[in-house]
Amino acid sequence: MARGKLRIHLGAAPGVGKTYAMLSEAHRRIERGTDCVVAFVEHHGRPRTEVMLHGLEQVPRREIDHRGTTFTEMDVDAVLLRAPAVALVDELAHTNVPGSRNAKRWQDVEELLAAGIDVISTVNIQHLESLGDVVESITGVRQRETVPDEMVRRADQIELVDMSPQALRRRMAHGNIYRPDKVDAALSNYFRPGNLTALRELALLWVADRVDEYLTEYRSEHRVSRIWGSRERIVVGLTGGPEGRTLIRRAARLAEKGAGGEVMAVYISRSDGLTAASPKELALQRTLVEDLGGTFHHVVGDDIPAALLDFARGANATQIVLGVSRRRSWQYVFGPGVGATVARDSGPDLDVHLITHQEAGKGRGLPVARGARLGRSRVVAGWLVGVLGPVLFTWLLTAAVPNLGLANDMLLLLSLTVAAALLGGLLPALASAVAGSLLLNWYFTPPTHTLTIADPKNIVGIAVFVGVAVAVASVVDVAARRTHQAARLRAESEILSFLAGHVLRGETSLDALLERVRETFAMESVALLERESDVAPWTCAGSVGPRPCVVPDEADVDVPVGDHMALALSGRVLPAEDRRVLAAFAAQAAVVVDRRRLQHEADQAKELAEGNRIRTALLAAVSHDLRTPLAGIKAAVTSLRSDDVEWSEEDRAELLAAIEDGADRLDHLVGNLLDMSRLQTGTVTPLIRETDLDEVIPMALGGVPEDSVDLDVPETLPMVDVDRGLLERSVANVVENAVKYSPPGERVLVSASALADRVEIRVVDRGPGVPDEAKSRIFEPFQRYGDAPRGNGVGLGLAVARGFGEAIGGSLHAEDTPGGGLTMVLTVRTASQRRGERPERPDLSTATT
Repeated sequence: MARGKLRIHLGAAPGVGKTYAMLSEAHRRIERGTDCVVAFVEHHGRPRTEVMLHGLEQVPRREIDHRGTTFTEMDVDAVLLRAPAVALVDELAHTNVPGSRNAKRWQDVEELLAAGIDVISTVNIQHLESLGDVVESITGVRQRETVPDEMVRRADQIELVDMSPQALRRRMAHGNIYRPDKVDAALSNYFRPGNLTALRELALLWVADRVDEYLTEYRSEHRVSRIWGSRERIVVGLTGGPEGRTLIRRAARLAEKGAGGEVMAVYISRSDGLTAASPKELALQRTLVEDLGGTFHHVVGDDIPAALLDFARGANATQIVLGVSRRRSWQYVFGPGVGATVARDSGPDLDVHLITHQEAGKGRGLPVARGARLGRSRVVAGWLVGVLGPVLFTWLLTAAVPNLGLANDMLLLLSLTVAAALLGGLLPALASAVAGSLLLNWYFTPPTHTLTIADPKNIVGIAVFVGVAVAVASVVDVAARRTHQAARLRAESEILSFLAGHVLRGETSLDALLERVRETFAMESVALLERESDVAPWTCAGSVGPRPCVVPDEADVDVPVGDHMALALSGRVLPAEDRRVLAAFAAQAAVVVDRRRLQHEADQAKELAEGNRIRTALLAAVSHDLRTPLAGIKAAVTSLRSDDVEWSEEDRAELLAAIEDGADRLDHLVGNLLDMSRLQTGTVTPLIRETDLDEVIPMALGGVPEDSVDLDVPETLPMVDVDRGLLERSVANVVENAVKYSPPGERVLVSASALADRVEIRVVDRGPGVPDEAKSRIFEPFQRYGDAPRGNGVGLGLAVARGFGEAIGGSLHAEDTPGGGLTMVLTVRTASQRRGERPERPDLSTATT
């Protein structure tokens, strides 16, 4: 049984007229012959609403005793037993009295919908569950009766019942909503102008969001690729700190203000693999941005402001959202910070938003780790401190404080050794230890200015100095190496975790995976190359970035995947330790390619199975539908050739007419079979040219009786780009199908209208119609709705019509005719030249010769 349809009248506040609008809709449907009953409607003593209940059938309510009082609720069983086409159920968010069938009224409505009953209901915006906190902050009243947002979003129709705050307050003052003794209290509390304005804005924004969803579905169904309106792309810069969640939510609100806004959260890590970000916090932020409909990106870059701007410009972003720096005020002496730098270098094409948060100015929770792979400047600084530092220190000690003592001199020189180890690593520290020991012996150990040491205690002191210096240098160097290894392992684990998630989520986009490789390793381009054998040329299975490599030898980095596949990267040479993670990416890329190839083979197998099904259906059609007209022709010819009967002229004419009618039917069936065969084999080659619809559509009506169709094709329509023959055949098949299923005496309407850059041809009949779940099946080959043998044919007419429509760049779909019936909508593209731009035709009725 098909599920019923739900229509909801949504209002911003009580009294805007939701129930009145619902009852008006019920009267309109009853006038059209729809079986409509009142399952539960509360008029609250409002005279105008009570009047609207007159003339409507009301299902008796169920009485429930609770704590000594009798209450009435909707009787779900009685409504199900009555089984109307449409049921009116007021106050969707209502909480039922204990002892009822369900706890909430929306659960009662779910049962009615599951039984195939259409439901019209009402609800106020403040009863939506997700808006409870917002409504409480506006009105100061917590709504205890709520309905899940998903229940309202799944409604087939949502109608906003709107009224200005001033008009609603006037209605309240006139006593049309509450009793006179409650009016003053309501106007001064809940129904204040500010409250009503805010609630009205909430309702408008919520419905606008639903309209955007309808528009997206429409564009997807009609394959509209041209952009309608602007699109905001917002990049959120994340540091891994707790403020990231605040930034993501603010960016999501900014995106909601524009149609089709997109949020892209990006975390930039340094190329050395070290990071101050919390992996757990990043995982939470990634989940949050994905829940809000955005995407998460991990980018490698040493210059964070430049990397962020490059990513934003590469993604064609329009806005960047950053948090106010967490650095303390004294830390700005080292530079302006990421936010100020991005705002300065963003240019006029990017708007930068700096968002305040609770962590601003409190300092970073974790220090920024320094790179363990020392650059040239740090190594040079380490050698200078390790070699020149002891010399300068010795000069200062001998000149300023010559009698400081050997122990103090040794500790001071030891500090230089430690500094050299921190800056330049092990070798500068060893050089500092050697230089320091020689200087101590020459300048500070008696006898001075000789390498001889008189006191054995001094020999032990210098030996201890050298040992401690070497030990400290070794420990510092090992700690730096271990820190670097731990950071790299953590970075690798994060990347491998992403790959594992990529596999578990079943993502099969090769371009997205290659783009992730390019972002992670900061490369210019990435290409996946493959070949059939060792001597076959390389082909590109997928690539991202400018100028991708065509052979692995051209790449800066190439990673082989099996015998005949390689991942080629260009931009810079990667260190050896990066190849392990890169190999994992390459293996995953190979899996994606294999999965795509298997999917292609599965699609081909499906096409073969479909072809086999069509051949089976064709044999059945040949054995029955084609033999029927042949049998009629043969019987008529046999009768004419018979010598046993003397046929009159009328009988002979009738038999000849039967032969002609059977031949026409046979020709029509064979023509559709040939057309379907051409569509299945892809041999339909349309000749697209500018065409007038009023020259094609009348020609398509030649196969139906003249009095069965009303034609409404305005002469002011623009020209269309179509193949005349294919369009004529498509319209002819649709019209013949409509005439076949139209009731006797009902004429089919064929009309055309212009809409933006296309023209819609609508064929409207008043037949039995087709349910929504069967609308897609009627376009399949050898399908007739209900498999009814009404008329003659093999069920190819609509399949051929849709195939020809798509071949000329159009589309064909079915809609319900208001009041009953089916409407076929054939959409075609307009030509660049409008019909109104051409010279008018002469009036042949007044022309003279």
